[in-house]
Amino acid sequence: MFEKSTWITLPRNVLLGHGVLADLGAALDDLYLTGRPLVVTSPTPNELAGDRVRAQLTDPETAVVDDASFSAVEEVVDVAEAVDPGYLVALGGGKPIDTAKMAAHRLGVGFVSVPTAASHDGIVSGRSSIPEGDTRHSVAADPPLAVVADTELLADAPWELTTAGCADIISNYTAVKDWRLARRLRNVEYSEYAGALSEMTAELLVASADSIKPGLEESSWLVAKALVSSGVAMSIAGSSRPASGAEHLISHQLDRIAPDKALHGHQVGVGSILTEYLHSGEDGEWRSIRDALASIDAPTTAAGLGIDDGELIRALTTAHEIRDRYTILAGGITEAAAIEVATATDVI
Repeated sequence: MFEKSTWITLPRNVLLGHGVLADLGAALDDLYLTGRPLVVTSPTPNELAGDRVRAQLTDPETAVVDDASFSAVEEVVDVAEAVDPGYLVALGGGKPIDTAKMAAHRLGVGFVSVPTAASHDGIVSGRSSIPEGDTRHSVAADPPLAVVADTELLADAPWELTTAGCADIISNYTAVKDWRLARRLRNVEYSEYAGALSEMTAELLVASADSIKPGLEESSWLVAKALVSSGVAMSIAGSSRPASGAEHLISHQLDRIAPDKALHGHQVGVGSILTEYLHSGEDGEWRSIRDALASIDAPTTAAGLGIDDGELIRALTTAHEIRDRYTILAGGITEAAAIEVATATDVI
């Protein structure tokens, strides 16, 4: 008897393109949301677009957070208890969106994602990345009810944030390889649809890397579409597997070993070069990954990340300790093997 079932939660509306911030009010009306809105943002996005967002809301309250942390989530929850919001509007980059996503989950209300930087696929996914001390937690939450991604805003964001978003998507390539490996060796549940969507998204971005340039709104369009696809793939899978493999474990370990030296997306990009070499050897696609990253000005070496060779090797040899997720690094690799891989790929 066939008993398999699944529950997929996706954004109802995705508005993407030039000037769509002006359509936020219409998107909210289409959702039939009730109650007072609470805007969760950080200082720069609030100054950049806060007034335009609030002008389309009825009696909004605002919570401004300085970082993504569990204490920031508590700050938002405290404000919400006084406001009793019907929904949250997350305006900004990764910090306010991750914070609002987790706060909305705690409060039992929905949220709408209004990104001002195309820096990671959290703008659509049902995962929050929250740091605590030297550890970064990936916390399950609900995806946004709607996404309003204005490419005019995204194009004005610092270029390094866009390149980090690109690198985050490109790393999906090796994340899916790890997922398939886990299915073969550990019988981990695998979604062909989610895996194919994530892999296709990474391959399309690699193929388009030469056309992604700073200040071009068309580039923001390409990156934002890819981030939406990646987030949808995670929702279909019901986990972060389509976009998080060994390369993300390396990044999380770098957050402990060399905190605040590089952006998450840049770290997973370099991690993807290394893990692709581990998967496929000298003749694998690691050069294509490296060249795509280089063409968008994303780092491809330890020095480019602002870390020394020893810090990278330490992260590579200990990344398997981060979480119980089977990847190409399962069981760990020796320091000699790590040095060989990093040297062969010119990462060190």
